[in-house]
Amino acid sequence: MARYSEEILNEIRQSNDIVDVISQYVHLKRSGRNYFGLCPFHNEKSPSFSVSPDKQIFHCFGCGVGGNVITFVSQIEGLNFVETVQMLAERANIQLPTLQNNGDTQREILKDKVYKVNEFTAEYYHQNLYKPQAKMAQEYVKKRQLTNETLKSFRIGFSGKFDELYQELKKQGFQEQEILESGLVNKNERGQYIDRYRNRLMFPICDARGRVIAFGGRVLDDSKPKYINSPENIVYSKGRHLFGLNVAKKGDTKKILIVEGYMDVISLHQRGITNVVASLGTALTEQQGWLLRKNSEQIILSFDSDEAGIKAKLRSIEILQNMGCDLRVLQLEGAKDPDEYILKYGNMRFQNAVDKAFSVVEFKVKILKKELNLDNTNDKIKFLNEIAKLISKVDNTMEREVYIEKIAKEYDISKEAIYAEVNKLTYKNGKIEKVLERPKPVVTHKKVETKEVSEAIKRRENTIISILLTGDLSIFEIIKQNIKPEDFQDEINQKIAKKLYEEFEKGNSNINGIIDNLDQDQQNQITMIMAEDYEIEDLEKAIDDIVQAYKRDKLNNKKLEILEKLEQTSNIEEKKELEKELSNIIITLARIK
Repeated sequence: MARYSEEILNEIRQSNDIVDVISQYVHLKRSGRNYFGLCPFHNEKSPSFSVSPDKQIFHCFGCGVGGNVITFVSQIEGLNFVETVQMLAERANIQLPTLQNNGDTQREILKDKVYKVNEFTAEYYHQNLYKPQAKMAQEYVKKRQLTNETLKSFRIGFSGKFDELYQELKKQGFQEQEILESGLVNKNERGQYIDRYRNRLMFPICDARGRVIAFGGRVLDDSKPKYINSPENIVYSKGRHLFGLNVAKKGDTKKILIVEGYMDVISLHQRGITNVVASLGTALTEQQGWLLRKNSEQIILSFDSDEAGIKAKLRSIEILQNMGCDLRVLQLEGAKDPDEYILKYGNMRFQNAVDKAFSVVEFKVKILKKELNLDNTNDKIKFLNEIAKLISKVDNTMEREVYIEKIAKEYDISKEAIYAEVNKLTYKNGKIEKVLERPKPVVTHKKVETKEVSEAIKRRENTIISILLTGDLSIFEIIKQNIKPEDFQDEINQKIAKKLYEEFEKGNSNINGIIDNLDQDQQNQITMIMAEDYEIEDLEKAIDDIVQAYKRDKLNNKKLEILEKLEQTSNIEEKKELEKELSNIIITLARIK
């Protein structure tokens, strides 16, 4: 991995206070020495997400995720290490030096070139739109009532024939690797370079920072496919981006409307509805879900009204609900999509439809009604069971009451029957069951024989790591004489210990720097240990106690080995030797406090 010097990384960490940075994404409240808020990485109702200004770390006691300011920004923004460092450097107005020349740095250089290829291409296509050869494209945008302002704002363009773009890119000095990596040009079996997009209306796709990362192209006749999009490449992963987010962010995003297509976004923006983005395909991803949650308080789903659109809504609902999003579903009658609807009925009617968007429960009930015959007894029982499942997932008691009242009246079902079924699902053994499925903690541990032993070992290992995390190299010298990394029984703790030992042996005691070089499971574990804040009154005694415990463990394990060998051997001489060794171990154990 391409790396900046530790001095630069330290400057970036120190210049980006973790509380200030995380406060841009999470509402934090001070409690004692730390700050707490709702975790942005899993769905929770009570704050378990802790941020320590003293240690400059975060840790969620709910899902186990943790790290430093670089870790947080990387995860929340979906950036790699270098991109995260660059973003934080820009935030702190720190000038970054040129990275050392290695393979990973070459990749970063290539990425920068591809961004430049894309930027040039976006402008090139846009200028093409006003040329005589783009007559069909001009007629299309006129038919769709797109203004010059809209065309300019979204840089809508037109692609030419065969290899026009490739030739222009070569004239601009771009290299073959850069051009091919962008996905804008293909090389055929005969060695010819052919533009991916030919005679299409072009839509540049930007990331949240406004950088052109990809393109979508629409045909202007009846040929297929109707749309083609950039392939995934060094700068583009479609599941991590939302079309129009860079423009939407400039306005009020308390509510964000998510639609399917480019034209839906563009048409709505032109009519003053700017809080709208598209999913770059009907299948919403978790990464896109986090982008939505981060940038908005409420999300309104508005996919096409056909079967594929309904399925996409149901998939998206599941993803967004698990993230704790305030979610609504827009159903448009009399049009297949928002673009067509607003052209037919105008802004006011569309806005009224948005204001009356269904809750998730209401939407799913309507879907069920279409799928089942409520005149059939079995279907009606199934309908009741499915409704009960939906309502049981609603946390707010008053909201449940409203749904039960409304559904009972509308579908001629007794309220008592609905209450009974909901209660069956909500209560179990006298305790409220968690209805929403939440992510499992990221931190994992090796299985041990008994819980008592597991907890004791874990506590001991966590304590010794906590001591090491003080960064005191003189204490490390004492510990390493008696405890080796392989002595740690918890798999993740062992890996952490190995890394700490390696870095301390080099004289590096920069804990935040060490955290950056751990994998995510290890970061989660180490920040959990740091967040627990193990209190040690007498450090010397604590170390001695732990050392003695490790000695006892080693001797007891050896004792068990010998006992097993004694059972298996019939050789008299061998038995005598084993018994002698066993006797020495027992004597040594007796001497250990």
